[in-house]
Amino acid sequence: MTIAGSDPGGGAGLQADLKTFAAMRVHGFSVITAVIAQNSAHVARVAPVEADMVALQIETLAAERKPDALKTGALASAAIVAAVADAIRALRLPSPVVDPVMISSSGARLLDTRGERSLRDRLIPLARIVTPNIPEAQVLTGIAIDGPSAMRTAARSLRRMGARAVVIKGGHPFTTGSNYARTDRAVDLFYDGRSFVDLAGARIPGDGAHGTGCAFAAAIAAWLARGADLETAVRRAKTFVARALRNGFQIGAGRTLLDHFCEK
Repeated sequence: MTIAGSDPGGGAGLQADLKTFAAMRVHGFSVITAVIAQNSAHVARVAPVEADMVALQIETLAAERKPDALKTGALASAAIVAAVADAIRALRLPSPVVDPVMISSSGARLLDTRGERSLRDRLIPLARIVTPNIPEAQVLTGIAIDGPSAMRTAARSLRRMGARAVVIKGGHPFTTGSNYARTDRAVDLFYDGRSFVDLAGARIPGDGAHGTGCAFAAAIAAWLARGADLETAVRRAKTFVARALRNGFQIGAGRTLLDHFCEK
């Protein structure tokens, strides 16, 4: 199950999550949290769905078949974050893969500031794993991530919030003033409370793509639904996103889109 906002262009949001699920050969449920007018270049408007409607979507789906795994994406408001957290608890749904989407790659806010607090207090404590990029990890923890040591400190902080595991995505450069230059390797940091694992991959040329975080979290959830352990699910998700990004394409003047169904 994906609980996320829409992207009518299909590059991110629940539409991209469903494509990822299909590529992983699992059936996808989708709960819409916000109707978002956007394309691959910019977000024009975000219209949150009423929180009780979000809850009713989850309840109605779970009444027929509880998902084997779930992930959350853009949740838009504190009320929706609370409704999702309450539904997960009340319905005893699987601990979610939490992609803490706050700001789109084009700079539009996809979660209000009250929602950020609610995310920390209500949803991250339920998380099977939380998957922030470096800017998101900085917002959630208040830690300036200027190198590998700070990345580990932020991962510990996120786990202290209650998440059972953390993966901080290393595709973004470290914060301004860092002594660490952008390298030709993108290193994601996985932490399960016992050990740190650096997941390194070649940095793919270009300016990134639209929807990589959505696909990564969705792929983790799909592999969990298929019975993989968490570290294996994270590794396979990273491989999936790298392959989809290498085969990315553009449909206009905006950002690159992932090819979710490429085979090599």
